[in-house]
Amino acid sequence: MEHYLNTPLEKKDIMKLDVGDIVYLTGTVLTARDEAHKRILEMAEKGEKLPFDLDSAVIYHCGPLMKKNNDGWKVIAAGPTTSGRMSGMTPELLKRYNVRALIGKGGMNKVADSMKDKCIYLAYTGGCAALAVESIKKVSQVYWLDMGMPEAVWELEVENFGPLIVGIDAKGKDLYSEVSEHAREAFLNL
Repeated sequence: MEHYLNTPLEKKDIMKLDVGDIVYLTGTVLTARDEAHKRILEMAEKGEKLPFDLDSAVIYHCGPLMKKNNDGWKVIAAGPTTSGRMSGMTPELLKRYNVRALIGKGGMNKVADSMKDKCIYLAYTGGCAALAVESIKKVSQVYWLDMGMPEAVWELEVENFGPLIVGIDAKGKDLYSEVSEHAREAFLNL
């Protein structure tokens, strides 16, 4: 099924999605890679307030290439980065914040249980950095530029961002695990 959703996402929005569904997003998306995840969790541990809101948020595992211009920032490329690098930090992130969706490539390891009834993982095809730019209408804000352009948190306004495939749904199904299991069984039966 295809779904067109607007951010911020509500629980009811993600609970109707199943593994394999196609999603297009319109609204605000925040980029965050390894260093941003670490800083978010460090600030949470210290009880410090984040400069952006993660309530019902969508996090895009992306280190975009930006160009400064008179109007602020222009997105040059914004393809997904490998989400597996954030797998270890995701359960704690979801425990502390009400993030509703993560976007990236390659799937995530052992996070389906921590995502149950809370969050979904949306897979975006690698190599589509230029395609992603077409759906990004505006850079609203940038946070933590001191970490460098790819590691900063970019607040993006998107329109029909996708196609995104539900790789892990909020019911605990993980498309990547299922495919790996089928492949392993097929290999063992050779």
